[in-house]
Amino acid sequence: METTETSAVTIPDTYNPNLLVTYKVIRGYSDAEYATDKVASLEWDLHNGRQSQKNVTTLQSKINTVKDIITEAYADSDDQDTLRAIAEALGIELVREVLFTATLEVSGTYTYNILDSDYELDLDSEVTDALYADSNNGNITIDDTEVCHVREA
Repeated sequence: METTETSAVTIPDTYNPNLLVTYKVIRGYSDAEYATDKVASLEWDLHNGRQSQKNVTTLQSKINTVKDIITEAYADSDDQDTLRAIAEALGIELVREVLFTATLEVSGTYTYNILDSDYELDLDSEVTDALYADSNNGNITIDDTEVCHVREA
């Protein structure tokens, strides 16, 4: 196969921008459709899709910046109604995340068979392996847990 070199781009001899191609069009979860179009048309559709994706990324970055500004200024603002309207127009949920640490003391009973000659009590490991923290509140996410200071009472 011969190729033509143009501005550091290699174009195969068999490239035909007018070639008709049949392809599957996917629209959400509905049944797929099949369309036929020229290669050149598909190239432009792909180019425009890439440009649109760049625009979406840029606009989302700007919206995120506005969200940060509104979130920081909201509590001290004399015009919360305007900030709320801007947030609604841009689809911004006015929430703030607060990192926290908490200490929880747990007491309980651990039962084991003293006649089991192979068993040596390692209370720290038993408690550490058995305990975990979880949240019953959808607004709280537990990122990390650590069991500290295990001792017999």
